[in-house]
Amino acid sequence: MKIGLAADHGGYTLKKTLHSFLVASGYEVVDYGAYELNDQDDYPDFVIPLAKAIVKKEVDRGIAVCGSGVGASVAANKVSGVRAALINDHFSAHQGVEDDNLNMLCLGGRVTAYAAAEELVEAFLHASFTGLERHMRRLQKVQLLEK
Repeated sequence: MKIGLAADHGGYTLKKTLHSFLVASGYEVVDYGAYELNDQDDYPDFVIPLAKAIVKKEVDRGIAVCGSGVGASVAANKVSGVRAALINDHFSAHQGVEDDNLNMLCLGGRVTAYAAAEELVEAFLHASFTGLERHMRRLQKVQLLEK
């Protein structure tokens, strides 16, 4: 599975930790930046290219990190075809994929501990969309809003 990573200065350190964790776990990782710590950078500059890569299927799933995870989630969801969510608990990390076909996990670099982030990432990446009729019906309603 190919995973895209993106972060601004608020998520830079957590992104670096997650990059190493993902590689050690056998994932192919594509890094969309930031490539250096710069407290003047802006999360959309990194999150939007990741979101577009998800839609183009250049990566299978994405993980975006900013200070709180909120900005990354807001920006990513502006790209049609991206289903991003700020996740802070194990249940939502897998349920978001299983029921809502979540394709981008957003985390807060200033509020999520490393070990917790790794557990959330594992739950997100090991989950699969169920494709149940009720979930498909709901996703179709959301997709209509994107047109």
